[in-house]
Amino acid sequence: MKFFLLLLALSIPFYLAGATGQQFLPGLPVSSLMFVCPAAAGLICVYTERKTGGVTQLLKRSFDFKRIKAKIWYVPIVLLMPGVIVLSYGLMCLMGVSLPPPELTVVAALVMLVVFFVAALGEELGWSGYAIDRMQSRRNALEASILLGSLWAAWHIVPYLQAQRSVAWIAWQCLFTVAARVLLVWLYNNTGKSVFAATMCHAMSNVSIFLPNYGSYYDPRFSGLIATFAAAIVTVVWGPRTLARHTNA
Repeated sequence: MKFFLLLLALSIPFYLAGATGQQFLPGLPVSSLMFVCPAAAGLICVYTERKTGGVTQLLKRSFDFKRIKAKIWYVPIVLLMPGVIVLSYGLMCLMGVSLPPPELTVVAALVMLVVFFVAALGEELGWSGYAIDRMQSRRNALEASILLGSLWAAWHIVPYLQAQRSVAWIAWQCLFTVAARVLLVWLYNNTGKSVFAATMCHAMSNVSIFLPNYGSYYDPRFSGLIATFAAAIVTVVWGPRTLARHTNA
């Protein structure tokens, strides 16, 4: 609870800054810079619990890819969320939605990947590095991931409103966010609890959403349903208790 209260307190200045209407990328208000808040809240919490040693240990998890013993997990880490977005675009094409040709170059996409990795790390050090294990100690993995996903979605509502998204768009995006968190926890639990794995998947999701035209044609009605279907498959196959066959794989 203290993590989420601290996260809210840290986020309020960013919400206020976003009220100016300024954007640092198309569709992203200034308040989106609050990506630093989950990491900051997590670091503050571990400092109160374990002092400097805890802070150092949490920061080291930023690149804990050595936890990923079975390298096959890099396939969903890198391709799962792009696959969801590609399928959503495919459905939009089948339904006759006009989609523009890509405008971003390969170089721009790579730069965006670096930027979104940094942003995702700012979130996942908090969500995955601090919050989810504590939540899973009290609930099964599915319940914990849905609860965390709901809080994650709610945390984004103010920036969505500041970006002038409709209520329907926000509702569908919240569905996508909750489903995405289930998938992120599934990856986290199956990769030796790797924060790096969750961060990379999170970053790939954001990059995919911003292609081909800075997210202007992204529609969460499609991505939300597809991600929810994927999360349901994961839950059935791996089980809701741990979302993992071997939690230390």
